[in-house]
Amino acid sequence: MKIKVGFDIAYAAAQPTPMVIMLSIHPSRAADILETEIIATEPDVPIHFYRDSFDNICGRLIAPAGGVTFKGSALVRDTGLPDAVVPSAHQAPIEQLPDDVLLYLMPSRYCETDKLTDVAWSLFGNTQPGWARAAAITTFVHNHVTFGYQYAHAMKSAHDVYEQGTGVCRDFAHLALTFCRCMGIPARYCTGYMGDIGVPADPAPMDFSGWFEVYLSGQWHTLDARHDTPRIGRILMATGRDAADVALTTSFGRMDLVKFHIISDEVVERA
Repeated sequence: MKIKVGFDIAYAAAQPTPMVIMLSIHPSRAADILETEIIATEPDVPIHFYRDSFDNICGRLIAPAGGVTFKGSALVRDTGLPDAVVPSAHQAPIEQLPDDVLLYLMPSRYCETDKLTDVAWSLFGNTQPGWARAAAITTFVHNHVTFGYQYAHAMKSAHDVYEQGTGVCRDFAHLALTFCRCMGIPARYCTGYMGDIGVPADPAPMDFSGWFEVYLSGQWHTLDARHDTPRIGRILMATGRDAADVALTTSFGRMDLVKFHIISDEVVERA
C-alpha cells in the first residue's frame, strides 16, 4: 500500500518570530518514504533540522514579519495491515526495565500519575498484567470519554479528562497512558498521520492524530483509546512523554494560525 501524506499550514505574525517545527515523518519510517519528503515554506526561509532527545526530527527557523506557510508532502509505503494485537506480550518487573524506558513511568506535563494512581488501581488492579491490562485500560478510556472537537483545550490534563469525561484524541491518549504508567506499564505519547483507510470516511476535516504506545515484551506496541480498534495506515511523526514533547509547531512570540489542511490518503493504483 502507498499513502500520500502532507500538510498546508499557515501562521500570521506581526514581527519576525523564532519557531521550532516537528512536521517530519519519524526516522523509524525513513525506509518507507518512496519519494523525498518535502517541507517548504512560503516565503522561502532557511530551516535548520536536528534531532531532539526523543529522536524526533525538528526544524528551527525565523518566521518573517507577516507570517509563514508550511507545505509538506511525502509518499509512504505501508504494509496495509492493522495495528498488531499481541495478547502474549508480557509486563516486565520495573527493576528489569531498561534505563531509558523508566522515563515513561514518570509523571509529565499532562499525565499526573500522582493524582490517578489510586483510581487506576481501583479500576485495573484485578486485571492480568501485560497486554490484557493495557487493553482493558484502552477500552475503559474509550468508553469513559466522549469525543468532540468542542472539548479541546490546550491545558487539559489526564486528570481533567477523567473528571470531565470529554476530549479529543490527545486527551484519550493522555488518560490511557497515564493509567498504564500508574499500573507499572511504560507508556509514551505518539502523534502522526492516520487517514480514513479501511474505515468509513469521516466528514470532519482531516487532522493529525494522537495515540500511545506501551512497552511490553521488550518493545513498543501501538494502542489507540480514541478508536479502540486496530487501524490501518498510521504514519508516525513523533513520540514523547506527552503532547508537550511533540508540539507540531512552537513559536517564541505571538503567532496566529490562519490555515490548517492535512491529507493522508491511500494511493489507488490502476492495474
